Amino acid sequence: MYLQPRDTRHVPQTILIGGSAGSVEALGQILPALPADFAAAVVIVVHLPANSPSLLVDIFAQRMALPVAEVHDKVQLVPGHVYFAPPDYHVLVEPEGELTLNDDPPLHFCRPAIDLLFESGADALGKKAVGVLLTGANHDGAAGMAALAAAGAMTIVQDPADAQVPLMPSSALKKTPVNRVLPASAIGPALAALVHG
Repeated sequence: MYLQPRDTRHVPQTILIGGSAGSVEALGQILPALPADFAAAVVIVVHLPANSPSLLVDIFAQRMALPVAEVHDKVQLVPGHVYFAPPDYHVLVEPEGELTLNDDPPLHFCRPAIDLLFESGADALGKKAVGVLLTGANHDGAAGMAALAAAGAMTIVQDPADAQVPLMPSSALKKTPVNRVLPASAIGPALAALVHG
């Protein structure tokens, strides 16, 4: 939970993206739109089966201009890099600008949980965070978007009318006002303009 402003001068602007059912397709519209000189780090949580390896790095490494990797414990955020949460681990943003993994119990039946990424990002990054919540079939991410908004972060939610499964973005919109509601096709260009503007 966001508690107080932190000194974030030493950490990069960071885009925090969460999604569930249908989000791989949405990311397929968003991530290729980020330019090679994109100056923010990107951390992504997609709900995945716990017992299967993730193929997201392999899928997106071929489709975008930025380097892509799976999160490893204690990895330092680097501008212009994209990090995917591994299956069966929560990803947290630490105040020192690093990502950590933990195996605490699932939240909303999910591990990794979007709320934990967003809430830790709100606490660690404050206004340097940008939260993006995509299509999905449960309420994960709604509380996290509220925490990001309270921390002064930019918040973007996929338009429920554009979402393959609208429950997740609709839940966030019911819980807190957000800065922008956009179709997936417009989110990548909006992020590029925000980071470079």
